Amino acid sequence: MVKRLKKKILNYTVILEPAEEGGFIVHVPALPGCHTQGETLDEAYKMAEDAIQGYIKTLRDLKEEIPQEAESSIIVRIPVKI
Repeated sequence: MVKRLKKKILNYTVILEPAEEGGFIVHVPALPGCHTQGETLDEAYKMAEDAIQGYIKTLRDLKEEIPQEAESSIIVRIPVKI
């Protein structure tokens, strides 16, 4: 009998910022150093998924813990007068 591993789904917050030269820069705060970019929003989403999967694969290969975000995270913008 073949044992099948149940796939776990992890959710990560992704920040997409418009790049000055066009396209989008992508940051994954929970995964330090995990950044990518895309020319369109659709491409940026796909590149983000690919970057996250590559990051996690590297952590698994190194037998390191995979960071997970708290499900109850709150993301807000704080206005600051300067």
